[in-house]
Amino acid sequence: MGKTRSMLDDAARSFIAAQHIFFVASAPLDASGHVNLSPKGLDTFCILGPTTVAYIDFNGSGVETIAHLKENGRIVLMFCAFQGPPNIFRLYGHGRVVEPQEAEFAKLVENFPIHENTRSIVVVELTRVTDSCGYGVPLFNYEGEREQLAAWARKKGPEGLQAYREQKNERSIDGLPGLSVDNVDQKGVV
Repeated sequence: MGKTRSMLDDAARSFIAAQHIFFVASAPLDASGHVNLSPKGLDTFCILGPTTVAYIDFNGSGVETIAHLKENGRIVLMFCAFQGPPNIFRLYGHGRVVEPQEAEFAKLVENFPIHENTRSIVVVELTRVTDSCGYGVPLFNYEGEREQLAAWARKKGPEGLQAYREQKNERSIDGLPGLSVDNVDQKGVV
């Protein structure tokens, strides 16, 4: 049934490339803190190497994953097959957040399509890659990407997005530090 790997092999790469959605889970160290689980999509995931992956993180009303990674780095990404043969891949690792004002950001962002709503890039060094049957995952048909997030970001503009981040993303719901106050790309589009 399931297989454990120390890195992304061809089977994992092929499966991941075929998925339109993935899920990210993280948690604070404090046992009374909130565990976070977020869906991701919109062509934001990239395999950088056999043990390194990254994804674009968009502006949102919360900043939980970023805060958890800054506190402890623990993260797991899950890819499920909603079409075709059943399968699930989980990528466990240690993540870090790269914000637009950091020098590394410019090089990393070259791996992705341009997104107006980028607030950071999450880079994950993998420690464990597993797959499992996925027999309990229902079948769904992919209809396409939603356009609301990009439209929202265009309407806000660079200054509006910066104000939104300052208002909503400086602290997690548990009070952990989130984004830096100066988190903005000078061009407004990354």
